[in-house]
Amino acid sequence: MRFTKRLIGPALALLVMLPGATLAAGLMKATPDLDATIAKQMEEAAIAGLGAAILVDGRIVWAKGYGYADVAKRAPFTPDTIMNIGSITKTVTGVALMRLVQEGKLSLDADVNTYLPFKLVNPHQPGAVITLRQLATHTSGITDRWDVYKDTYHYGGEPEQTLGDFLKAYFLPGGKHYSEENFLDKRPGTHRDYSNIGAALAGYIVELKSGEPLSDYTRRNIFLPLGMSNTGWTLAGIDRSRHSQLYVSQNGMTIPIPLYGLTTYPDGALRTSVADLSRLFAALLNDGAYEGARILDEGTAREMRRFEYTEANKPDNVKLDEKNTGIFWQSKYNVTRMGHGGSDPGISTEMLASLSRDIGVVLFVNTSTSGEEARANAAIFAALWKQAEEMKATK
Repeated sequence: MRFTKRLIGPALALLVMLPGATLAAGLMKATPDLDATIAKQMEEAAIAGLGAAILVDGRIVWAKGYGYADVAKRAPFTPDTIMNIGSITKTVTGVALMRLVQEGKLSLDADVNTYLPFKLVNPHQPGAVITLRQLATHTSGITDRWDVYKDTYHYGGEPEQTLGDFLKAYFLPGGKHYSEENFLDKRPGTHRDYSNIGAALAGYIVELKSGEPLSDYTRRNIFLPLGMSNTGWTLAGIDRSRHSQLYVSQNGMTIPIPLYGLTTYPDGALRTSVADLSRLFAALLNDGAYEGARILDEGTAREMRRFEYTEANKPDNVKLDEKNTGIFWQSKYNVTRMGHGGSDPGISTEMLASLSRDIGVVLFVNTSTSGEEARANAAIFAALWKQAEEMKATK
């Protein structure tokens, strides 16, 4: 498919100030400076639309949309606009994983071969055990081989190959995608290497032990209890009329790209809204519960958030003042924030809180940026964080 270029140009200043619906009545008001900063950064980076929410003391206190979910249709981006969220999906997979741990159906430290219908062996470390904890902290020794992983993105629709078939082809000798390069020559637990395919394997194990698709398990145990009605794993699983168009920003122009699905969906394919994800985030910050709905026991939620690395037990390539990791939950900004982020074609997302959990920010951007333009996302997030601090101070 050829992409059409659409120059937003001078109209962007008006476009980005178009307000979306707020999450609910009675929320706190932001300062005018926030709108001005977001408008400026969106114009400079040719960002079509974004949505954001602020949490204070574990509650959602502000949410708003800016710009367009679909430029051609002049559809505003609101807190209820749906889009795929990239690697924040891993945190949702982590919640499902921890529920099964809580139920005694999985152990974070058991050999994953206990749960798999095929034998997983690192050819460089054939005697070593790989665990779910290592998959969830990116220390399993499994690595993403890009010439294979890039083909897990299916533009224009959902993949035909099942997750299980892909994993067998990747991990079993003789499989279509098998290579010793799919593994590091590192003993599991000793080296950190961010692995999307490792996360997909964890999601596959969730499906095997729950006895149902990840989409069904998460809807029943997470989305429905929290009132996340605009959340699903596929285009067929959400209201398409609420889904944002995705864009790429290049040289001041926005280029629409087709929507896509992922073969390795537990690592990055979830579709949700700022309003919905903020409820899940609040539950995780509140030790597993939000507004009367409990998705994890208190101890399980704390274990999921707990940073795993210590001086006595850390990967050989990690500095503790720069990075730490929980169960599909990690630090950012040199261990001053915690949560997760996501980046994929046409999207940039953040779901981050302070270490004390008293403030948090959720940010969805429906436009990929690069180079100098990529700084806009950081500037927007910084403005939102400053606003969150001010709201905390005046609450």
